[in-house]
Amino acid sequence: MRTEEINIRDPFVLLWKDTYYLYGTRGATCWGPATGFDVYQSQDLENWSAPQPCFENDGAFWATMNYWAPEVHPWRGAWYMFASFKSEEKHRGTAILRAESPAGPFQPWSEGPVTPEDWECLDGTFYVDRQGRPWIIFCHEWVQVGDGEILAMPLTEDLKESAGEPRLLFRASEAAWAKEVHHSSGQTGYVTDGPFLWRDENDRLLLLWSSLSETGYTQGLAISENGEVDGKFIQLPPLFREDGGHGMLFRDKKGQLMLTLHRPNEHLKEHPIFLPVDL
Repeated sequence: MRTEEINIRDPFVLLWKDTYYLYGTRGATCWGPATGFDVYQSQDLENWSAPQPCFENDGAFWATMNYWAPEVHPWRGAWYMFASFKSEEKHRGTAILRAESPAGPFQPWSEGPVTPEDWECLDGTFYVDRQGRPWIIFCHEWVQVGDGEILAMPLTEDLKESAGEPRLLFRASEAAWAKEVHHSSGQTGYVTDGPFLWRDENDRLLLLWSSLSETGYTQGLAISENGEVDGKFIQLPPLFREDGGHGMLFRDKKGQLMLTLHRPNEHLKEHPIFLPVDL
């Protein structure tokens, strides 16, 4: 498959043993009932294998809809998938799954979402601080709080549950470029999507996130003043304004820093793109 043939949102790339693994939200089932996630494999970021299921609900998993934004991270000798889920009985939240290989199969690891059970949360990402402590960075959704939030919360060493209270990093409206949105229910507010942290070669801690602007879906960027998640985050100019977002950074086989995100932000037309960046 060519990259433009892959209909996913929220792309996430992992380079492991000379192979690129690509994960994302299945485009066709994004907004309704859903059952799992796929992984695509490539040697060149242009030609990909057919999608292979890496997680499928066997009927025992708690979530029935909105399977969103899978990310896969190594930790203590295994692979952990952070992904968002929802059911009629449970609020949307990020749960953690585990596998012995980045290709899966992934199995439920946390007991339901690790995010607060009475919050509408999404897009949890994994972060390890300078002291080696694991964190989840996630969004408190605008449909519940109005002004969408991004928060950090420590996790237990086994990544099964929270190890402390969430800490607010910033709200969507703090970005001058963010545009107020209007929901069909009549609610208005500011969106936060897709946090992702990256420590650069100068030891700066950057946080990618997305919202809506005058030009559509937009890839935002913030920086921590003290280089950690307990610092004040300052909003920088967006990385990408052309109706694309929910991005992440990775280095390709040649060491080039790459940004991947989905665009356009339109149902069944979304696909990943890969852009070289210089921070």
